Amino acid sequence: MTFVVGLTGGIGCGKSSASGFFSELGIDVIDTDVIARQLTQPGGQAIDQIRETFGNAFLADNGSLDRKKMRNLVFSDFKSKVKLEKILHPLILSEVVQLVKKAQSPYIVVVIPLLLETKDYDDLIDRILVIDCEEQQQISRTMERSQLSEQFVKAVMATQITRKDRLQRADDVIYNDQDIESLKIQVARVHSKYMIIIGN
Repeated sequence: MTFVVGLTGGIGCGKSSASGFFSELGIDVIDTDVIARQLTQPGGQAIDQIRETFGNAFLADNGSLDRKKMRNLVFSDFKSKVKLEKILHPLILSEVVQLVKKAQSPYIVVVIPLLLETKDYDDLIDRILVIDCEEQQQISRTMERSQLSEQFVKAVMATQITRKDRLQRADDVIYNDQDIESLKIQVARVHSKYMIIIGN
């Protein structure tokens, strides 16, 4: 049986950086954000449903999802958020299942920002790894990275499970509150732990 680690964490906690270090260690990483972008590219699997549900106004000139416009909509209107999730989530899950079947590494890391907000992955994930940092760090990192306002970042965080609940449900935690080298060392430590768990 394939051993699957669900990697999650709040916005700005460093999920992408951590998953990159797992890749460097030879572990197959499946990133649900990357899959979502593929589904919403021109001609992507989700585009027709998005057009039917939201109209052409939410598509860019090249036929892809207008991510900024959609992001502003879903964080200001809960019903629209639910509609978008109903389109994307089943398609993302289906793709993740297919990629897990094809993976070759000793274990697999699946990056799922909303892992703990949904039950979609309960049957797939063997272990939950949370990347964590202080909430103020989340805000400042996200503002710097994505040029978003503090108000918007806080609105996104309000839609996610609380930091306390996230940490309570974690099997493993990496604290990304220092520099990138500290993160890399912690990933290597957790990797060694997983290799022992699966008997490699």
